[in-house]
Amino acid sequence: MAVARPERTRPLATARNTIVWVGDVFVDRARERTAALNQLLLTAVVYSLAMLVAVGPFAGDTALFFLGVVVVSVVTGATLVIPWNRLPFGWVAAVPAADMIAITIMQLSSPTSALGLLWIFPAMWLAAGFGLLGLFAVIVADAGLLGMLVAMSAQQVTFATYLLPLVVFAVAATSFFTARRSDAQRTLLAKQARLLGSVLQRTRRQEQELTEVLDAVDFGVIRIAPDGTVAITNEAHGRLQRAGRDDDADTPAYRDDGVTPLPRDELPLERALRGEAFDGQLVWFGPPEGPRRALSVTARRLTESTGADAGAVLVSRDVTRELTALRARDDLVASVSHELRTPLTSILGYLDLVLDDPEVPGRARSKVEIAERNAERLLGIVADILAASSSSSTAVELAIAPERVDVAEILVAAAEAAMPRADAKGVVIDTEGIEPAAAWADSLRIRQVIDNLVSNAIAYNRDEGSVFLSTTTDGQHTWIVVRDTGAGIGEAERTRLFQRYYRAGAARGTGTGLGLAISRDIVRAHGGELAVHSTPGAGSTFIIKLPVTAAEEADAR
Repeated sequence: MAVARPERTRPLATARNTIVWVGDVFVDRARERTAALNQLLLTAVVYSLAMLVAVGPFAGDTALFFLGVVVVSVVTGATLVIPWNRLPFGWVAAVPAADMIAITIMQLSSPTSALGLLWIFPAMWLAAGFGLLGLFAVIVADAGLLGMLVAMSAQQVTFATYLLPLVVFAVAATSFFTARRSDAQRTLLAKQARLLGSVLQRTRRQEQELTEVLDAVDFGVIRIAPDGTVAITNEAHGRLQRAGRDDDADTPAYRDDGVTPLPRDELPLERALRGEAFDGQLVWFGPPEGPRRALSVTARRLTESTGADAGAVLVSRDVTRELTALRARDDLVASVSHELRTPLTSILGYLDLVLDDPEVPGRARSKVEIAERNAERLLGIVADILAASSSSSTAVELAIAPERVDVAEILVAAAEAAMPRADAKGVVIDTEGIEPAAAWADSLRIRQVIDNLVSNAIAYNRDEGSVFLSTTTDGQHTWIVVRDTGAGIGEAERTRLFQRYYRAGAARGTGTGLGLAISRDIVRAHGGELAVHSTPGAGSTFIIKLPVTAAEEADAR
């Protein structure tokens, strides 16, 4: 049922009033409290004066003085009894008006006394509590007081006659302006409080939404404060993120290979607490023979607007299923490729026997040669797949046998082997830039890399284009450069060029997408690097960087 609210002659929600809702009505507690306090203060002063008059000499009409005291007492009693909060606001002004009458009576009892100063109390009340209307009432009453004092002074009007009205007016004006300033300050504080309340409510709502979002996602989030304490953590992987702390010290952690123990100081959380930032650190939690979980962890440092350190955010993602699926796929591919390798080797052996037979007619020989070339190509593809599907990150490194070699000889031999394919397309292989350059490398593996790069430079070159081969060395590193005049590679494709099974636009529909990925793995296994520079329409340049000496010799220097 709707609650009927009484009409109000004055807005109740003012800065000076304390408004509460009791039952079906508004209650202005401040109005009756202010009336009682002001009146009791005046009464205390009047009673004190009455005691002095009663015990000491008084040069005036005692009966008239105590009549004023009685009037003040009656008004005080009425002030304490009447429920001013239930009356219209203007009715409370009758209290200071009655006080003025009582004070005037006391002043008339002794015209030469300073009892008129008691007017200050009701004047301050009217000016401070009733605004401009109250101040105007004080001015009117003050004028009446002045007229009364002049009439009582007869022909002896002096400066002192005007002093009391001036003091009363000055005090009333001061009270008025002080009250207005206090009202303005309280109003401003009330607005600021409402603004802060709305901001606090919005902040709490955003915090709740953020908490719900963080708890809903399937990746772990940890917010690290600048002092190294964990400020926020969600429910996804918070427990695993804290695996390196004392409460989870029994949980073993391993590197990305899943078998090499990870030292405590290299755990993602410990690294983040030291102020490090990193991307995609893969950590296995749990023993290799038991249930375990793989997390990919990334840490980002945060900074204040002033540049000061604001802590870090640690994000972890459970990649156990992905890694398990990738390993299962690689195992399947390796198994199938291994099974294909045996019959292909057998087929090539019998094809070689057929080609060695002088009685094979020339027409049949050419067809067998075509079959042999395709079988060799298929065997090469199978070998690439086997190399790419190896689950060991060090498989390439274990398969190389480095020694001191001259890469110029390897490059010349690769150019001679690729010459028939280049001639068929009208591509010229320029070897003038090749100069002797030593490297610490496996000649067979490096030949595999160069063959792949030269083959691509010919296959994706324009007709009658060129392939430039060159080498150079500074005594510590040797560089092999393979440059073509083909269509080039765009930036978007260049960033993914060395990913396994990825084929750029010109290569789609041909090859396996493994050649460049395997080539870079081989070069890195030598302690070198394979890079590419390309401009669309201007060709591509592949650069192989190899060490000249073994790592042990370089460290000894």
